Amino acid sequence: MHIKSEYLGQLRTEATHVKSGERLLTDAPTDNHGKGETFSPTDLVAASLASCMMTIMGIEAQKLGFDVTGLSADTQKIMKNDPRTISAIRIVFHWPEPGVPTEKLAHLKEKALSCPVALCLHPSVRQEVTFDF
Repeated sequence: MHIKSEYLGQLRTEATHVKSGERLLTDAPTDNHGKGETFSPTDLVAASLASCMMTIMGIEAQKLGFDVTGLSADTQKIMKNDPRTISAIRIVFHWPEPGVPTEKLAHLKEKALSCPVALCLHPSVRQEVTFDF
């Protein structure tokens, strides 16, 4: 995996996934001198946690012979100052009609909570995860 990043000025960066050519922009948030016109770097941390958890649930679901299509997440990042850092990431997963036995849902939840992103976040970042299914 190779990512090429460039500072574009005015607190904006562009990262390119070299293999696919896909690009994403970041801006500093408005409460930290930026325009806030797209994701901030810390927004990407929160989004990465939710995406990683859903990806792991998808992998586990495939192994168990079902699909998690329709699973969604609402994610909120909570910042603190001095030092400026993420204090918590709140994720609420929604899955209107899982149609999956309870024991399999418990397995998916357990796997989600131990996804690679969750495991690499510093313990000072509270991960407040709710499964609304």
